[in-house]
Amino acid sequence: MNMPIETTTANSFPRTSKTAKVRKKTYVILFVGWVMLIAIGVTAAMLYTEHLKQEIATDIAQQTQQQLQVIQQDYQKQVTQLKDSVTTDMKALQTKVDSLNELLAFTKDSANSKTDNSNQLYTQLADVKKKLDELQKNLDVLK
Repeated sequence: MNMPIETTTANSFPRTSKTAKVRKKTYVILFVGWVMLIAIGVTAAMLYTEHLKQEIATDIAQQTQQQLQVIQQDYQKQVTQLKDSVTTDMKALQTKVDSLNELLAFTKDSANSKTDNSNQLYTQLADVKKKLDELQKNLDVLK
């Protein structure tokens, strides 16, 4: 009866060392596999994040461009309206200057030596011309 126990004991040691080596290799392979899966996951997350950043940057650039175009159109519209307004004001002022010139010429011709109303008309004319020059400068700036 002693014999079978020794045979079993002698045969079981080599099997135990082989299974321990196989288990150790299995754990190492599983560990390396998990590390690789984690590395792949982190890399994929980083690539996806970079892709999302690029998409967001592109979308923001497009929205900004659209907003700038709207602002530019609005600005051009306002400048055009201002030009038209200044042009209309200048025409009205030119009409007034012309009528003042006619009145001044008439007054100068009909003035006698006792009264001198022409100085008042010249002063008014100078003020009107000054305003006309200011409007002309504003129009030149707009152009």
